[in-house]
Amino acid sequence: MMEYKKYIVALIVGSAVFHVDQLHSQTANREQAREDEKRELAAGITAYELKEHLEILASDAYEGRETGMPGQKKAAAYLADYYHSLGIAPVVNGSWFQQYPLKRTSYLKSTANNGVRRFKMIEDFYAFSAEPGDLEVNDFVFVGYGIKEGKYNDYKNVDVKNKAVMFMDSEPISSRGISRISGVEGFSEWTMDFSKKEELAKSMGATMIVVVNMNYDEYIGRVRYWLEQAPMRLDNPKRPDDEEGLPVVFISPKMANELFTASGKTIEKLQKQIGRKGKPKSFQAKSDLVFHMERDEAKLTAENVLCYIEGSDPVLKNDVVVVSAHYDHIGIVKGQINNGADDDGSGTVSAMEIAEAFIDAKKKGLGSRRSILVLNVSGEEKGLLGSEWYSDFPVFPLENTVCNLNIDMIGRKDDQHNDGQYVYLIGSDKLSTELHALSEKCNATYTKLALDYTYNDPADPNRFYYRSDHYNFAKHNIPVIFYFSGVHSDYHKPGDDVEKIMFDKMETIARLVFYTAWEVANRDGRLKVDVSNDFEQD
Repeated sequence: MMEYKKYIVALIVGSAVFHVDQLHSQTANREQAREDEKRELAAGITAYELKEHLEILASDAYEGRETGMPGQKKAAAYLADYYHSLGIAPVVNGSWFQQYPLKRTSYLKSTANNGVRRFKMIEDFYAFSAEPGDLEVNDFVFVGYGIKEGKYNDYKNVDVKNKAVMFMDSEPISSRGISRISGVEGFSEWTMDFSKKEELAKSMGATMIVVVNMNYDEYIGRVRYWLEQAPMRLDNPKRPDDEEGLPVVFISPKMANELFTASGKTIEKLQKQIGRKGKPKSFQAKSDLVFHMERDEAKLTAENVLCYIEGSDPVLKNDVVVVSAHYDHIGIVKGQINNGADDDGSGTVSAMEIAEAFIDAKKKGLGSRRSILVLNVSGEEKGLLGSEWYSDFPVFPLENTVCNLNIDMIGRKDDQHNDGQYVYLIGSDKLSTELHALSEKCNATYTKLALDYTYNDPADPNRFYYRSDHYNFAKHNIPVIFYFSGVHSDYHKPGDDVEKIMFDKMETIARLVFYTAWEVANRDGRLKVDVSNDFEQD
């Protein structure tokens, strides 16, 4: 009898084990099938289709897609038509467009005079925002670099209350390249974040700031066209022009020296002395300088283009994963069209193809659990304006935004790499260690690119982390990754054309973004924000 019972128990146990194995096998088969389907969706992002789109958007017909200009609006229409063709419904009051208002402000007619010489806008000085009228610099105080930290204090033993202050940009650096402020090689926050100097001057009672740009000629060489064309800014009711902010004017070292004539000093000597000894060289001076600021202002509009793919999970679909790329470029400069095939036509068409992959998934019944927003923004070249507008007036609540994967220039290679099988990742670990780990895993599993974190360094002098649209999400504590291939010789030049694009490279990076977005959109829990980060204030 005992043997019979043992036999029955063995049968029951064996049957249970068989069913468990069968369930495991079925689960494994389903997971493998879904994995195969995911790879198939990613395989739909092809160099051929990326090229098809880019040859249109980066053609002369789009006139360089300058924000607010006809070429940008034509590009917006192309994007909307494409998303419409994929069966996507508009989500902004019956439109694919989130329109935003702009002001274009010029100070080209502004002059300055010290009773001896008349100074000219751009040639001698420039300003980005100032009230029209006269700004008098009768008594001014030179305060070195305008820094007060630890034992170093440019404001020591001088009174700047109700006076204009003049200081150099950057910070004191020793002959060995060591910052006199931080004590380490490279620049500190005082160089990276101008608002620190501005707030300090204001707190000390100054009425105006005159900044000596020590690399004036080089800087003007890069921005002259944009100053001549007039800078744009948002006409934003949430961020009105700061009427309480101090007037700020930037001048050349040559102009500074003319103002120092009576003192017998030169800006170059002062720079060397402060750098060599690490001690301030502040002093009060007299001047009859008057800036006469004339402002011309025009109003226009631009558009962000939104492609929204609703998630399949009844609860998680309220979460949104944003894939972004800016589709504007710099337009026509000195009669030449700048097509911006890499900047950022490469990111724009990659985002389009990623959108198509998620739409195909949904059509096949494989839609992501969380929602996907492909956000094509404009105004990036004018100061991240479109993404700033979206972050101030989000179509989907920022508290529901899980992360932002931003693609800006992934179609070329830079001089630091021999081939195109790499991508710079910026910001992946700055707010969420989970996002960074997930990104690394996706690359190791699927794309096997060389991930380069050079520009992720907080001390990066290029400051790329602050220079593309992901930053307007990061400053709201939303985890981000910025995908970037580096700067090349055609950056912001007419030579940034389609024939120089490495489409196989683009295909691989776009697939990496898709896989990363897929994993974020389908995981059980939201990405944790577990890293504290300090952000520049607007």
